[in-house]
Amino acid sequence: MNKTYEPKDFEEKIYKKWLDKKYFSAKVNEKKKPFTIVIPPPNITGQLHMGHALNDTIQDSIIRYKRMKGFEALWLPGTDHASIATEVKIVEKMKQEGISKEDLGREGFLERAYAWKEQYGGRIVEQLKTMGFSCDWDRLAFTMDERCSKAVKEVFIKMYEKGLIYQGDRIINWCPTCCTAISDAEVEYENDKGHLWHIKYPAVDSDDYIIVATTRPETMLGDTAVAVHPSDKRYAHLVGKMLKLPLTDRLIPVVADRYVEKDFGSGAVKITPAHDPNDFEVGVRHNLEVIRIMNDDASMNENAGKYCGLSREEARKAIVSDLKEIGALVEIEDYEHNVGHCYRCHTIIEPLVSKQWFVKMKGLAQPAIEAVKNKEIKFLPKRFEKSYLHWMENIRDWCISRQLWWGHRIPVFYCDKCGAIEVSRDNLTVCPKCGASMRQDEDVLDTWFSSALWPFSTLGWPDKNPDLDYFYPTDVLVTAYDIITFWVSRMIFSGLEHMNEKPFSDVLIHGIVRDAQGRKMSKSLGNGIDPLEIIDKYGADALRFSLVNGISAGGDVKYSAEKLEGYSNFMNKIWNASRFVLMNCDNVKIMPLEEVELTLADKWILTNLDNTVKKVTKFMDKYDVGVAAAELYDFVWSKFCDWYIEMTKPMLYSDDDNKRNSSLNVLLYVLRAILKLLHPFIPFITEEIYDELPNKDAEDIMISAYPEPAKSKFYKATADMELVMDTIRGIRNMRQQMNVPQTKRTAICVIPNGKYGALIKKSADYIVKLASGSELLYEKPEGKVASLVTEIAQIYIPMGELIDFAKEKERLCKEIETCKSEIARANGKLNNQGFVAKAPEALIEAEKAKVVKYTELMEKLNANLKEIE
Repeated sequence: MNKTYEPKDFEEKIYKKWLDKKYFSAKVNEKKKPFTIVIPPPNITGQLHMGHALNDTIQDSIIRYKRMKGFEALWLPGTDHASIATEVKIVEKMKQEGISKEDLGREGFLERAYAWKEQYGGRIVEQLKTMGFSCDWDRLAFTMDERCSKAVKEVFIKMYEKGLIYQGDRIINWCPTCCTAISDAEVEYENDKGHLWHIKYPAVDSDDYIIVATTRPETMLGDTAVAVHPSDKRYAHLVGKMLKLPLTDRLIPVVADRYVEKDFGSGAVKITPAHDPNDFEVGVRHNLEVIRIMNDDASMNENAGKYCGLSREEARKAIVSDLKEIGALVEIEDYEHNVGHCYRCHTIIEPLVSKQWFVKMKGLAQPAIEAVKNKEIKFLPKRFEKSYLHWMENIRDWCISRQLWWGHRIPVFYCDKCGAIEVSRDNLTVCPKCGASMRQDEDVLDTWFSSALWPFSTLGWPDKNPDLDYFYPTDVLVTAYDIITFWVSRMIFSGLEHMNEKPFSDVLIHGIVRDAQGRKMSKSLGNGIDPLEIIDKYGADALRFSLVNGISAGGDVKYSAEKLEGYSNFMNKIWNASRFVLMNCDNVKIMPLEEVELTLADKWILTNLDNTVKKVTKFMDKYDVGVAAAELYDFVWSKFCDWYIEMTKPMLYSDDDNKRNSSLNVLLYVLRAILKLLHPFIPFITEEIYDELPNKDAEDIMISAYPEPAKSKFYKATADMELVMDTIRGIRNMRQQMNVPQTKRTAICVIPNGKYGALIKKSADYIVKLASGSELLYEKPEGKVASLVTEIAQIYIPMGELIDFAKEKERLCKEIETCKSEIARANGKLNNQGFVAKAPEALIEAEKAKVVKYTELMEKLNANLKEIE
C-alpha cells in the first residue's frame, strides 16, 4: 500500500474493473431473491449537484448491502427528458444564435433537441459513475426511449378508452413565460405582500351596491357575477338582481352559492370563471359566461377593452387609477397572501380557462390512498404519509397537456374534413372514416406522465417478459420530500392501475442538503458546493460518507467544508490503520479463528465486532443508513484504531512468533469485517485495501459475503477489558489535568482491589503501553504521588517535580465533593418513605450499594488528599 491515501491513484481503475467484470449487472435468477431500486431519473439538462450525491449515495449504500447479503440486486438507472426545462434551455441557446423555434419548425427543433440530449444527456451519467454508483448501466433508460415511449402511448390509449383521459375547457395553471399549462403539483407558493382593493359594484335600478375585495383588480374585466351566501340576509333582496360592472358597459347577476364565506370581508365575492379555479366551479354551477381577458403571455386581450395590449401589471395600475377617478374604489388594504409561481421559471402563474387534456383523478386516487392507509406501502419516516394523503384526498383532475414540442406527443389525430378524432398507437396520416389527411395534436404530455410509469416501463411493460415478472414490484423508492406530490403519488396510482400491484413497498424520504447556516444551496446565494470539485480534492468516498453519516430519514443535511475535512481524516485513519496491519503481515500464517489463542483484548474486540455487525445489519435492513454509518464510524475510529490496534502492539513487537501470529490473525479478521461493513458506504477505499489482504475470502469485496455475527460469548472477558480501559482512561485524564506530556513515561504503581489482582497482571502490557507507563509496580511508592482510585485498583504515580500539587489537591477535593453529592442523593431516596414503599427491591438495593461504593471511594480519596497535604 502507498504510504499516503491518494484516491486519484485507484478510484477510476477500480470502477473500470467493476464494469469490466459486470458486477453491477442483475439477471433473473430463481435461486436468489430479487431486490430492486429504480433511480429517480435526473434531467438530461442537469449536472451532478449535492442533492443527487445524497440521494444516490443512500441508494448505492442500500443496493451494495443487499448485493453482499445474497440478493439479486438491481439498481436501474436512467434520465428524464424534462420537457419544460430542456426546451427552455434549447430556446435560450437558439436565441443567442438569432434563431426561434418557428424558424426551424417542429422537426428541425426536435433534431436540435435530440442533439442536445446526445451532447448533455450523458454528462450526468458519467458524473454519477465518478461517485462509484453501482447501477446496472446496461439497462440505462431514458423517458423518451423506444421502450418508455411505447409504455406512455399504451397508458394514454388505455386510459382514454376507459374514459379516464378527456379533453375539455377547464381552468388550468398557465405559465406566461414558459407559455404552457402546468399541473397543480408544479406550482410553488410564495408569501407576497400585496393589497386588497375594495371595489363598489352598483345595483341596476336602485341605490344599492355591493362591495367586493380582490387581490387582482385587473381580472374584474372578466367578472360575470357576484356571489353571496344563500343564508346571508344582507344580500337576500339582491339575489337574482343585476349589478353594473365598473369600467365596462356590462351587467352581471348576483348569485347565491355556498362557496362564499359570509363572515369573511363583505361576504360578497366577484366571480371570474376564466381566471380563478374556484370561480370556474361557481360558473359551472350557475351557467355563467366565461370571458377570458388575457393572452398566453399574460397581456390583456380584446375583451379588456381600452386596456388591450397592456401587461397584467400595467393594466392593474391603470384600472386602479380609473376606479379611483369614478369613485368606485372604496379602500386599499395591505394584505399578505400566498401567490403561485411556476416551479421552473418562478413567474407568477395565471389561472386561465383553456382546452387541455386531463386525467380523471378521483377513481385513481382512492386505491392509492388505501394502499398507504393499509400499510401496503409505507413511508419512512411515517410523518410524510400526511402530506401524501392530504394531496391525494384533495386531488383535482390532472392537466397532462403541455404547449411544447419536446416530449411525448399526444397520440390523438384529427380530421378537419369529417371531424373525426382518433386515438392511435400508430401515426395516422389518413382518416379511416373519409380518407382525408389527418393532423396530430400539437401538444406533448406532462413530463411526470412518463415518469409516473418509471418502475414498470423501464422493465419492458407493456410487453410481458421475465424481467418484469422477477424485478417488479420494486422494493424501495429513495427520494426527497419535495417530489412526493410530483412523482411518488403518480407512481403509486399508476402502478396500481396498470400493473394491479404496488410499484414499491417502502418510500424512504430524505431531506435536502443545506449550507452550514441551514440555507438552501442556490446560485443566487453563492453557497453551492460542486461535488465534482470535492471528489477531485478528497475522493468520492470522503464525499459519500460525509453526506450519509449520522443523517436521519426525512431530515435536512447541513454541509460545510469542516464536515468534509473530518471525513477526509476518517479515510486517512482507515488507510493508515490498514497499512499498519498489512506492514506487519510478513510471513503471517492464516488460521481459523477457532485455533487462535485469544487475549483479553482479542475477546473484547471480537465481542464489539459482533455487536456492531448486529446493529449495522438491523439499521441497514430498516434503511437507517445514517445511523448504520455512525455506528461504524464509532467502532472503527474509537474501538479498532484508538484502542485495539494499540493493545496489539506489544504482541506484534514480541519475540514470540506464536503470539505475533495470533494477534495478526485477529487483526486481519476484524479488518476484513470492517472493510465489508464499510463497503456499501465507501466502496473505493475498501476495495483497494481488501485486494491487499492475505485473508481475502472472495475475488473482490463487492461480491464477498456480508459479515454475520460470530456469536462469540466473551461477556466476562469484555467486561474485564472495559474495567482495564476505565483505569487507563483515568490515568490519562489525571496526567492531562496535570499537563504531563504524553511522551513522558513514568512508573505506574498499582494496588489491586481484592479479586482483581489476576486481571491487573494479565493486563499489565495494556496499562503500560496505553497509559504512558515505563513499568508496572505493585507497591505504593514513597514520596509525593498522584493517585487515582478505580473499581479494580488504587493507582499511584510518582510524578516528582512534574506535578502541580495545587491542581492535584483541587482535583481530589472535586472528586470528594462528587462522592458526597452521590451519597447524599442516594441517602435522600433511602430516607424517603414514599420511595422505599413503592420502589422495586432491586432499585432500593442499588441505592444502598451506591452509598457503600461512594463511602469507600471517599475514604480512599481523603487518604490521598491527606498524603498530598
